[in-house]
Amino acid sequence: MSGPSRDTPIGADSPSPNPDQEAQQIVRQRVTNRAFNDWYSEQQFQTNILEGKAYFNGPSPPKDPERHSPSKLLQCHRKASYARKNAPREGTPPEGLFWIGSEFEEQVIVPFLQHITTPETYVANSLWIDTEFVVDGTSLQVRGSTDPAIVNADAEPLFLTEIKTTTSVDHLSGPKPHHRAQLHAYLYALNNEYDHSITDGMVVYGSRTTLDIEAFHIEFDPVFWERVVEWMATQTEYEQACELPPAIPERDWECNYCSFKHRCGEADSPYADTGSDGLLPVFDQYDRHNLQEYIDAHKERDARLTPTLAHQFPDLAEEYGVYNWRCSGCGGSFEWNTVDWDGNTDDLPFCPDCAEAGDLVTLSGPEAGSQLNADRE
Repeated sequence: MSGPSRDTPIGADSPSPNPDQEAQQIVRQRVTNRAFNDWYSEQQFQTNILEGKAYFNGPSPPKDPERHSPSKLLQCHRKASYARKNAPREGTPPEGLFWIGSEFEEQVIVPFLQHITTPETYVANSLWIDTEFVVDGTSLQVRGSTDPAIVNADAEPLFLTEIKTTTSVDHLSGPKPHHRAQLHAYLYALNNEYDHSITDGMVVYGSRTTLDIEAFHIEFDPVFWERVVEWMATQTEYEQACELPPAIPERDWECNYCSFKHRCGEADSPYADTGSDGLLPVFDQYDRHNLQEYIDAHKERDARLTPTLAHQFPDLAEEYGVYNWRCSGCGGSFEWNTVDWDGNTDDLPFCPDCAEAGDLVTLSGPEAGSQLNADRE
């Protein structure tokens, strides 16, 4: 009977690791959603620096009440206010849709426009607009960049486009009002900037599944523009008065896809009419990227994680800090990791002090409106 002698150390004759098998195992371990998201974020970070757009790396500053972005016009006023003030977004950001939209515009539509335009005209990837006007004594500002535009040899705009992607173009009978409003803002600004008239554009929808397109010609309509201006003036008035606008969607489906529907009260959750500050106290449907973006945007105001989110993202808890558990019964405060809890938001922990006194009172994180600028405990 052959084999190692009793004097041979255990494992001495074990086969050496197979490099191919090791490589396979490493790949299997490294292909995770978190690793992919971290890699993609780093790619975007490096690209922004390479293209001289480092200002995109990090949260956008809150918008001044008077300033408006064309892409955000004619939305629910409350939704717009949440977004403009960097309220924490719920759910997962549709990064894939953003990427597809950008690629469709750059890799498909721009070359197509270059193919069909006349020899005397050219295609510009985008044009910057920044215009101000006064409405009933209130100054309003519109800033942003257009989608591809047809320009002359002096790079002066002649015709604008607004490119959007959708699942299917079969159901479209005309441009959506907020897309029409966006194009109107560009037309208004550029028409005031150049000597020649710029009154025409086109909203082009592209199917993400078939690459079919549907295009709608848009001519500047002063009556419709008045509606858009009225929307901007109303939004500015709410924010100047520090008021939470009413939750009245401009479109029937808007609430279903809103990134703030829980804090607003348009979802099956116990929250309603919550302001833009703070994380919902017992809520775990924040995406990791959204959560980091929110806290980074409010670092100077001492933003932290709630105890609920600390259990979900312990590494972020170590990086950003955590608010304490709160008891509404006795007013007690407890560090998040000193309370025995399994992370199930349907079964919150009881206050240990109240339990000792014979009362069962569940703990919660601090209310959203009381979080920022709170004293550390």
